[in-house]
Amino acid sequence: MTTPRVTAIIPARLGSRRFSGKVLYQYRGKPLLYYVWKEASRSKLIDRLAIATDSSEIASVASSFGAEVVRTSKKHRTGSDRVAEAAGKIGGDIVMNIQGDNFGLRSAVLSSAIRKFRADRSDHFATLAHPIDTDTDLFDPNVVKVAVGSDGYALWFSRFPIPYLQDVDGNHRVKQFRFLKHIGIYFFRKTGLADYSNWKRGQFEKMESLEQLRIVENHGKIRVYRTQARTVSIDTPGDLKRIEHL
Repeated sequence: MTTPRVTAIIPARLGSRRFSGKVLYQYRGKPLLYYVWKEASRSKLIDRLAIATDSSEIASVASSFGAEVVRTSKKHRTGSDRVAEAAGKIGGDIVMNIQGDNFGLRSAVLSSAIRKFRADRSDHFATLAHPIDTDTDLFDPNVVKVAVGSDGYALWFSRFPIPYLQDVDGNHRVKQFRFLKHIGIYFFRKTGLADYSNWKRGQFEKMESLEQLRIVENHGKIRVYRTQARTVSIDTPGDLKRIEHL
């Protein structure tokens, strides 16, 4: 049996609503985008790694540190749609969408997830999650929560704490239930990515501004791999303070 070819794509744009130009923000002499790309490049299970962007500025910076760049349309509303266009140009049996603001990402975590996704060919979609440690993160809308069923598949994603705890003993909710934070990495089989790009954006995806809900709304099953690895999603300038704790 032929080993599936793995393509990892980092979608990057300048026009972030909450932190414009964040992927090019300089941290210790390098743009944030560099750190995500560099760590992904260390995984020996990724056959091809590229940065997909509609920005000439990002393309220039990415090329300067050695990344392959795929230019894409400006029309895309989500990173996964941008990844789908790029994957159509460079191929891949398994396509990963690694969000460019995942600071602290480790190649070992990516490789472990790739092995799992590669092994179970019945899964068309997968992602990562880790436990939430504080009530502050639990109620932070920039920290996306995921509820996972007993079968290991996502039931729902939300910026609001899910599930709701009806009987709360004090304020330490995270000690009373193992809430999970979603990590912005998506795995697609080639056919799954084609389906995703053909589906229309649903009402819940639009309301929550969570692209993965498009899969759930269309009755797709997203496998969730749990990890203890810590990452910081740089959504606002304030998140930069959290980098130092990694």
